[in-house]
Amino acid sequence: MARVVELSYYPVKGCAGISAAQAPLTPAGLAHDRSFMVVSEEGVYRTQRRDPRLAVIRPAITADGERLTLSAPGTEDLHFRVDTTGARQKVDLFGTAYQGIDQGDTAADWLSEVLRARSRLVRVPPEHGRVTDGMTPGTSGYADSCALHVVSRSTLELLNRKLSERGASPLPMNRFRPNIVLDGWAEPHAEDRARRIRIGDTELGYAKLAIRCAVTLVEQESGARAGPEPLRTLAGYRRASEGGIAFGAKFAVLRPGRVSVGDEAVVTAWGASEL
Repeated sequence: MARVVELSYYPVKGCAGISAAQAPLTPAGLAHDRSFMVVSEEGVYRTQRRDPRLAVIRPAITADGERLTLSAPGTEDLHFRVDTTGARQKVDLFGTAYQGIDQGDTAADWLSEVLRARSRLVRVPPEHGRVTDGMTPGTSGYADSCALHVVSRSTLELLNRKLSERGASPLPMNRFRPNIVLDGWAEPHAEDRARRIRIGDTELGYAKLAIRCAVTLVEQESGARAGPEPLRTLAGYRRASEGGIAFGAKFAVLRPGRVSVGDEAVVTAWGASEL
């Protein structure tokens, strides 16, 4: 029997996550997940792939989403009211144009100082109508793709055993930035095969494998690149048939509701892994 053992959401794309004991699950994922994004002055998204110092920025957002706090080492915290009604501007996420609401010069200056690059902060507008791809279509805010990233503890335990065999140090789960961590599946990578998962009064639909990138090389507490692991080890046993290295799976939200740590995760449909 699998259960939820960790819940995390990431209000600002690329920045630190927030652990929760329970959280509302919306059609776009856990409430407030990736609802903000740091962009260049030209509106192009910033990511830990190019800006690993995003990891040291720790957001906090009120339950109603009306106030955001940004914290980072060596600088004063920034508190401000979120703008959800301002003018829309075009932003670029992986070459696709979306809309964003700029959060003002004070937030832009604070981020620019921390990241050492001119930056601005935008929020997903209320009318955001993004459609995500995969086996089960859905929607999300500014996430890389689908609403939820799910990983099981047994999946990480297998990787850490393989890292140990190579003389490498084990890695924490936060290196992979999941939304939902499940425990109780003896078989690693069972999330690859789960096609429908019921958690509490919610239901998730499998979309696709989570293809990993250089973000997994970033130590999340310090914002320092610490490669070549885990990609070097994962390349030995997790190369996807469609290309890339897979670890975890992406899910769309079929039925919103509320999820809590301790909830049972019941798989109502299984399928073959796409690996």
